[in-house]
Amino acid sequence: MKRTWTIIGVADVTASFRWYQTLFGQVLTGPAHDYFGQLLDADGTVLLCLHAWGAHEHPSLTSPELARPGNGLLLFFRVDAFDAAVQRARTLVAQLDEEPHLNPATGTMEIALRDPDGYHVMLSAIE
Repeated sequence: MKRTWTIIGVADVTASFRWYQTLFGQVLTGPAHDYFGQLLDADGTVLLCLHAWGAHEHPSLTSPELARPGNGLLLFFRVDAFDAAVQRARTLVAQLDEEPHLNPATGTMEIALRDPDGYHVMLSAIE
């Protein structure tokens, strides 16, 4: 196995797509479909997939009432321009869940925030 494609259920694929593009510092574009979009890195690597709740018959993506968003899931992204990512994150949420801090286990700076659907998102510095 080389990579995973993390897929999360969202209420509005287009809005979530733009939210994550802003967080990642990407050019704002639209998803391929109104029910599904893939956020890609510059080299084409899939970073995250967004799937509209109930768009297909996937048991875990039926509805947020039956599969609570973020239950046991932490979206953890390594970023190379941490300070810039922190500034972008601050424009997306009223308050960070965790302010920038040094994680003693990894020795890297991190922040935590919530996306529009309530998923826990952690950004960790690569440096």
